[in-house]
Amino acid sequence: MTLHVTNTLTGEKEPFEPRDPENVLLYYCGLTVSDPPHLGHARSWVHVDVMHRWLEHRSYDVRHVENFTDVNEKIVARVGEDDLGESEADVAETYIRRTIDDMRSLNLLRAEVYPRVSEHVPEIIDLVETLIEKGYAYESNGSVYFDVSSFDEYGKLSNQELGEIESQGDPDERTEKRNPADFALWKAGGVDADAVAEHRHEGVDHGEDPPEGLTWDSPWGEGRPGWHIECSAMSMTHLDETLDVHVGGRDLVFPHHENEIAQSEAATGQQFANYWLHCELFQMDEEKMSSSLGNFVTVDEAIDRWGTNVMRTFLTAGSYNSKQLYSDETIAEAEERWDQLERAYEAAVEALDSPAASSKVDDESLRDEIDGSREAFATAMNDDFNTREAQSALLSVATAINRHLEESAADAGGDAEHGTGAGSYDYRGLRRAVETLEELGGVLGLSFTGDTTGSAELAGDVVDLVLDVREREREAGNYERADELRDELETLGIEVQDTDEGATYRLPSGE
Repeated sequence: MTLHVTNTLTGEKEPFEPRDPENVLLYYCGLTVSDPPHLGHARSWVHVDVMHRWLEHRSYDVRHVENFTDVNEKIVARVGEDDLGESEADVAETYIRRTIDDMRSLNLLRAEVYPRVSEHVPEIIDLVETLIEKGYAYESNGSVYFDVSSFDEYGKLSNQELGEIESQGDPDERTEKRNPADFALWKAGGVDADAVAEHRHEGVDHGEDPPEGLTWDSPWGEGRPGWHIECSAMSMTHLDETLDVHVGGRDLVFPHHENEIAQSEAATGQQFANYWLHCELFQMDEEKMSSSLGNFVTVDEAIDRWGTNVMRTFLTAGSYNSKQLYSDETIAEAEERWDQLERAYEAAVEALDSPAASSKVDDESLRDEIDGSREAFATAMNDDFNTREAQSALLSVATAINRHLEESAADAGGDAEHGTGAGSYDYRGLRRAVETLEELGGVLGLSFTGDTTGSAELAGDVVDLVLDVREREREAGNYERADELRDELETLGIEVQDTDEGATYRLPSGE
């Protein structure tokens, strides 16, 4: 089956054909590290991760690059706040460290490299010089601007006519620019104090001496790179002049991605990216979840509360190019879906590894259902990475497992839940089901074996410690206190079961 993707550049769903039939160059516009990562960022991260995983599943070698924007007035606005650091570089370092931790907790595959703007200023200056030499950019008062009228195809991504585009950049740039829609490639001097004040959190006062951002020497004087030029320089440095796939948020189509195309193609004469994929917005109370609006749930809060698997089930419940709403109800639905998958997997493993699994039993319905689910999963993923339908295909595997176990146990007069009904399970069918959940669940970044980078191991250690204390209380005759400890665990969603061999427990779904 051919993979098809919806290309923002053409507005069409197209067959995906990378320039090299064995390799894919994928670039994702990464995070401006000025605030804690939230679920809006996580949604895009997870969907890019699923794209990466599915492309690898299709035997492509994926070169995935994702940047950190560590030079920005929003970062400067955080200087001196909440022990984040006393310089732009310090604040960026603090949030990069936190961002990487959050990426690992979401079980994301690592990119080939995470370039930072501050490390690529020489490449940025070289690119700006090329644009000036080719007549696409001009210097004005120590700043450099891209002349949008010089690039005939300007507006082709966002489908805008040049005459309809309003002024870009800060109001104080207007006197320096030839056209209001021209955009900055290099800004003279340091970060603008008014811009820092605009992004300062309420209640934070920098006094009479606002923090200063980083500056670099350039042929036009001391200054800082413009926002748009950064991604062009970093992607071409680490990948190529032409990318196969460029991914980003829908809100970046204009001006950021439009400007990336103009400056990159003007400099190289080559198409910058063949496929532009845009993740739709994540909504909370009908508004986009964003740091600037303050209506966000941080990634670490979400992982601590629900675990990696539940969050990935939630974030892949809708396709990357469909809007998604965060609410208690949608999270609860994800918890239920993951619980259904996990319980079916655990039941299948238990039956598979029991004496009741037989090499002589052949449940054709089970095997057909598994094969049908695999085909449905592949069809969904090849249809523009349709994770919603792919997740449904995984749930059909769980349904097939449950049906087989129930019918097999019933035929033998046994109990599927407790694994009785000797000789009644289809070993090969169950093995295929377990392998399917592990393999295709892995494409969605789900782990049925506990192999994620979330907090499950620590949570298990803590529960073991509490149960040890509870057992000592019981041995001492303090049954009321022992019951209180059990109730407290169950309040946290941890199911405790007393058996003849001792207490066992089950962590909340996703951990």
